[in-house]
Amino acid sequence: MRTKKAASEDVAPMRPTLSPEVRENQMISLAMDLVEKRLREGTASSAETTHFLKLATVKSELEKKKLEAENTLLHAKADAIQAAKDNALLYKEAIKAMREYGGVEDNDEPENIF
Repeated sequence: MRTKKAASEDVAPMRPTLSPEVRENQMISLAMDLVEKRLREGTASSAETTHFLKLATVKSELEKKKLEAENTLLHAKADAIQAAKDNALLYKEAIKAMREYGGVEDNDEPENIF
């Protein structure tokens, strides 16, 4: 006669992770698998069920889109800041080149133009 395996024997051993982020993702995956199993079996807690019901709402979808838009805006701002820094460097080099062309020596150049 077969005996029931212990719960710890059902789970395949995981290899050690390379970083805390990978470990966190593994734990999230295991938790999601467990809650999915409970939902399918009808044994999920009310908190687990409510969590996924909230994810299915229009408000949740709008909040997700808003976060994506804010993320895009932050990336655009970071790109604009970097472009401004690049432009400042180009202007400085152009002014230096014009001074050299005009015969002005480098030691006459002010330290901080921008």
